[in-house]
Amino acid sequence: MNPRSAPERLLSVLAAFDHEHTALTLTDISRRAGLTLTTAHRLVGALTLWGALERDPSGTYHVGLRLWEIAALSPRGLALRQIALPYLEDLYEATHENVQLAVRDGCDVVYTEWLSGHSSVGVHIRVGARWPLHATGVGLVLLAHAAPAFQDTYCTGPLTSFTPHTLTDPSSLRRLLADIRHTGIAVSDRQITDDALSVAAPVRGPGGEVVAAVSVVVPQQGAQVGVLTPAVRVAARGISRALGWRPAGRGEA
Repeated sequence: MNPRSAPERLLSVLAAFDHEHTALTLTDISRRAGLTLTTAHRLVGALTLWGALERDPSGTYHVGLRLWEIAALSPRGLALRQIALPYLEDLYEATHENVQLAVRDGCDVVYTEWLSGHSSVGVHIRVGARWPLHATGVGLVLLAHAAPAFQDTYCTGPLTSFTPHTLTDPSSLRRLLADIRHTGIAVSDRQITDDALSVAAPVRGPGGEVVAAVSVVVPQQGAQVGVLTPAVRVAARGISRALGWRPAGRGEA
């Protein structure tokens, strides 16, 4: 096995942190990063000095604000969120349900904003969370508008099941993706939890490419998809226009 390069070791320290491990001791970082304690100490010191990590009085390390500042420059992260937020807030006011904005990163959907609704529906989402594309409304939208070669590869790969309703049949998934491209709307019914349904629509960039997806998540029981769909469409189109998109024809959502 080739030894890891210095940049790889540095990145492994940052990768030691995740949503389940937001506060780590030096020993924790060493173990999770697969580094000797001496190497971890040196790298953590450099990252702390730069501001990527912060050390509290107990000696525990947390992700530092310097990384937040860098992340704010991402056109698909905080920059997109700032443009989208007024439209997400309008969607929330229209529905008073969970509202989400997400982008694709490889085979995952990554949530860049989430406004919590009043319903008690179980939503396992937080900003920065990842889920497989096929299992969420926003993920289905992004998968439906990905390159055909990517779709073929994804559909033939392992499709993780989370509930009995999770779509894991490749042929059924392909048919659903074609329907989403035709209608401009994805409905994900009890795919992550058995009590939630989401309605999602694509967000387009200046050239018409799908750069993100917006959705509303409601309790599955009593969900009115026909009522939610226009509201989600309006939010998605509003964000798209704010990004510089102009519809070329009536067929584009």
